Amino acid sequence: MRTSIRRVGLAATAVISACTLTACGASEPVAQEAAAGGGEGVTEYPLVVDSCGQELTFDAVPERVVSLDQGSTEILLSLGLGDRVVGTASWTDPVLPELAEANESVPRLADNAPSYEAVLGADPDLVTASFGRHFTTGGVAERARFDETGIASYLSPTDCENGVSINGGGTRTVPLTVDPLYQEIRELAAIFDVPSRGEALIAKMQERSDAATARIERSDVTMAFWFADTKSPYVAGGLGSANLLASTVGARNVFADLDEDWSAVGWESVVERDPEVLVLGDLLRDRFPGDLLEDKKAFLASDPLTSTLQAVRGQQYIALHGAEMNPSIRFVDGLEKIAAGLEQLQGAS
Repeated sequence: MRTSIRRVGLAATAVISACTLTACGASEPVAQEAAAGGGEGVTEYPLVVDSCGQELTFDAVPERVVSLDQGSTEILLSLGLGDRVVGTASWTDPVLPELAEANESVPRLADNAPSYEAVLGADPDLVTASFGRHFTTGGVAERARFDETGIASYLSPTDCENGVSINGGGTRTVPLTVDPLYQEIRELAAIFDVPSRGEALIAKMQERSDAATARIERSDVTMAFWFADTKSPYVAGGLGSANLLASTVGARNVFADLDEDWSAVGWESVVERDPEVLVLGDLLRDRFPGDLLEDKKAFLASDPLTSTLQAVRGQQYIALHGAEMNPSIRFVDGLEKIAAGLEQLQGAS
């Protein structure tokens, strides 16, 4: 099966739309009996989906999908679609424990971004991505290049605003909410004809989110999110997923005035804003200085400038995996960790 694709203008109306929701999400395992077999026979084909300004027409359930990001892969696995995933790439963290068995049979094309040839070698009829940088010049390949070979390219709604990819060269103008994440789950579940699995996943995510936020008192504690890089730290701005974590628990991101999801700043700026809590990226990868959690802690304690931060003096750290700070189903895992960390800090004060 090859998926037919037709480009449309940015004003195209999606056939699938997300319901308005207000909670936050994370991954839950899919029962083996539910994951086995074909679809549910609910989705009507041909199915049309507007994926960030590109209209995709699916004549049937995709047989072979390559996921270019960990977040996209974990959604597919959580929907019980591991037997359809013929390639994955761009991982920052270990797979969720409940998805480890399903992930074992999925070929890892690359730890980071794969080559276009590696993707074609997996013979997919659908390629999914969490971040639009994969679909740019210098990335894996532009979407038009996938079009030429009859391969549909789906981009997460969390990385799209007004038909433009945020990580593909665009800029957010409004804060990210959890709605696009739920939209992604619903769209992928519809494409693969497993809509009830999508709704069950979302319901469990909402339940966990409510439980996490109910355990702490909302406060105006200040925090900064440091993803990586000791020379020019990448910190979370005020419109992306990490800021959504902060606002959901009632905290204040000290770099909320920055528009980019992640911005490289100077340590002088961090010291000047002096957050009470530092949320540190605990990354599996070791590509750049400061990727690893222990490297971050060692740098903060030894550097003459950063050692003056109140969060460093008081060891007020909360560690999150990279996927938990980016828009993904692990958002709620991050929410739970921040809630637990703030609860512990409040108890110690």
